[in-house]
Amino acid sequence: MGTNDRQLAPERSCILTRRTAPKTELIRLALGPDGQVAPDIRAKAPGRGAYIGVNKAELEEAMAKGKLKPALARAFKDGKAVAPDTLADDIEAALERNALDRMGLEARGGTLINGSEKVEKAARSGKLYLLLHAADASEDGNKRLDQAWRVGGGDQRGLVLLADRTMLSSALGRENVVHVGLTDQAAAKRVREALSRWHAFLEPHATLEGGASAALAAENEDEGSE
Repeated sequence: MGTNDRQLAPERSCILTRRTAPKTELIRLALGPDGQVAPDIRAKAPGRGAYIGVNKAELEEAMAKGKLKPALARAFKDGKAVAPDTLADDIEAALERNALDRMGLEARGGTLINGSEKVEKAARSGKLYLLLHAADASEDGNKRLDQAWRVGGGDQRGLVLLADRTMLSSALGRENVVHVGLTDQAAAKRVREALSRWHAFLEPHATLEGGASAALAAENEDEGSE
């Protein structure tokens, strides 16, 4: 998310740390009719919600030390709100599903391509906005496509996903998906944001590499020359 987007996005405070951040960078918790708290990744569930901005290890620590229960009681103004012991795992699963679903939507919309030759061709011609590699992709394959992306004006390397080829193939409804490219700027932004939330929850100190494309770089150069 760019600086301007961050400034415009509505903000909420993490109930555990009190840190304020854009809603899109936090994880919403919703209260079910049975009083059970569940992750609401897309922030669509009705009723009052509570937001957390911690990673999985921090959430598990807060739960182990008994800090989550009073924080939920304050947020929902209801001492009956109960978080399942599996909440951290539930959030991880929901973030994973959200990211893979997002990629599936882009695949069906025609803005996501896969296959080494197809991705390499698009990368070299400056038509990629985001390059992704499956977790079990070969290092040589990654390097070849990373180099193609650099030749096309992209970033130094693509993002190695937490998902392996089996997960990607299932999510996209295609066979043997190892390397993926996003050919539309808005689509790349949507996928990148979904992946960032998932990766940040599990690997808070990792960074998402890649993202700028040759096409975007060309746009910026044109703007600078006007």
